Amino acid sequence: METVSAQKPGCRASILDFEACRGVAEGPVFIVASGASAKGFPLQRFAGVPMITVNGAISMFAEHGVRPYFYVCTDTGFAQQQPDLYAKALRLSQRLAIWPDEIGLLPVPTKAQVFPLAKAARASLQESLFNTEPMLVRSRTLWGSRSRSVGFSKDLSLGFFDARTVAYAALQLACHLGFNQVFLVGVDLDQSVGRFYEEPGQAVSRCHLDESFERRILPSLKLMADRVVNEHFAVYNLSATSKIPASVIPKISLDQAETLIHGRAPQAFLCSHPA
Repeated sequence: METVSAQKPGCRASILDFEACRGVAEGPVFIVASGASAKGFPLQRFAGVPMITVNGAISMFAEHGVRPYFYVCTDTGFAQQQPDLYAKALRLSQRLAIWPDEIGLLPVPTKAQVFPLAKAARASLQESLFNTEPMLVRSRTLWGSRSRSVGFSKDLSLGFFDARTVAYAALQLACHLGFNQVFLVGVDLDQSVGRFYEEPGQAVSRCHLDESFERRILPSLKLMADRVVNEHFAVYNLSATSKIPASVIPKISLDQAETLIHGRAPQAFLCSHPA
């Protein structure tokens, strides 16, 4: 572990490599994103379950005084566009996954462990053909460099794959940490309805979900569903209005999620998840 000073006086951060947190967790985890459907999520009801949150969804945690297990921010402009929310994330979160350039510019002190993000290296044609690094699950589509950049990382010390939504980075983090049941909250991916924490007259962060959904987000999620999800890593969607097809990530209710978390799900339901 390395401790470094940020550029502002008194701001220090404990910097760790992702190898330090690989496989340290197990069981269920919630990924709480900013889609409008997250507004009705009963955070306190599940406060005993680890939570990974992203970007402005930290506002829900600040409101209820719940500390996220991990906070992930891949939007390079978020800290400038939403400084108050970013500061709340630094103060409240147990762990942070942010870009290296941002570590030296932390606006407030943080007691969180900080893990610098890096993208997985783009695959060569040979790597796409022969899968030389099994912890990086890559698209088998050989034509076009864009297709070869689609993938899923099971080991974030090797980098993560950017699918143009921070929720996908959080999914890779959940796998890296060792969680085996992932419940998505607020992963609506619907640009038209906005984010649950935005109010009229407030500054709004940029959003490119619509232009990225078909060409990058959905292919990435399909790859995860086809080649990563199995009996050791299941993903469920708690957003009934999510644009993600149920054939890719099954949609379930809060009551069903609670049943799964406490191990009371019938075998038929457990087996309904795409293999």
